[in-house]
Amino acid sequence: MRIAVTGSIATDHLMAFPGRFADQLIPDQLAHVSLSFLVDGLDVRRGGVAANIAFGLGSLGLRPLLVGAVGTDFAEYEVWLKEHGVDTGAVRVSAERQTARFMCITDEDANQIASFYAGAMEEARDIDLWQLVGAWDRPDLVLVCPNDPAAMVRHTAECRQLGLPFAADPSQQLARLDGDQIRELVSGARWLLTNEYEAALLLERTGWTRDDVLERVDTWVTTLGGDGARIDSGNEATRTVAAVPGTEVTDPTGGGDAFRAGFFAAVSAKLPLEAAARLGCVTAASALGAVGSQAYGLDRDALLATVSRAYGSEAAQEIAPALHDMP
Repeated sequence: MRIAVTGSIATDHLMAFPGRFADQLIPDQLAHVSLSFLVDGLDVRRGGVAANIAFGLGSLGLRPLLVGAVGTDFAEYEVWLKEHGVDTGAVRVSAERQTARFMCITDEDANQIASFYAGAMEEARDIDLWQLVGAWDRPDLVLVCPNDPAAMVRHTAECRQLGLPFAADPSQQLARLDGDQIRELVSGARWLLTNEYEAALLLERTGWTRDDVLERVDTWVTTLGGDGARIDSGNEATRTVAAVPGTEVTDPTGGGDAFRAGFFAAVSAKLPLEAAARLGCVTAASALGAVGSQAYGLDRDALLATVSRAYGSEAAQEIAPALHDMP
């Protein structure tokens, strides 16, 4: 399966706060919060949702097409992605803006406060999927990930016009999108991906019920952190796949992106949804053990051993075909 991943490409600035955000919040003063956190360290890492997912897919043996906008400071990052199996030919390079920046503080409970500078990402709205389809092999699936909001709306509309199956992954941008935009991005998606909080926010912003959403998408995958993932599809019963037990969380940044990489690598191999979610959980566990969204490495034997330990030997045998092209 040829997968195109549209969305943000960024540099992550990751900081750790040796305390709990909740302890710094005074309930009757929340209307005018003014806080500064003295952090212990700074890690500068490669990131961006689309780039993270593409990195994971490439590491799992696929060759995803990355679609997004960057600055002229992207050269070293591009080499890294190419070395990990990512096709960067559809990345637009801005002559005026720097690559986007993600700045995030994580507390000792793994809660996060973050900000995001769009930079060159604003030019993603000028990327034309019609031209990309003509220049590259037609994708079998397009992931519409957090990006410039206008780019997300445009790419979704173009997928419908071109008859391209797409996955709606609005996640972090739900805070910037209004109800009409969210409804536009979600309707007709083959896949919808959110975490549990984002699922609630999506329902609140759109005014839809869960049943309303499932009338508009084929499958809704909700990641549940340490509880794994939930899969809802039409009239089928809800299925829940447990997370990998005993996973140590060094840095939660990029865990959801790694889940998506594992999940869609299994979808590409036409595995059942439960198997796809299991591979997603195992890939996420690898990412959570490293600082940075692309700091983890994947080994076929180690992945299958983790699947076997977490879900049983039959699950490992089922997932093995999805990993046969791993480098």
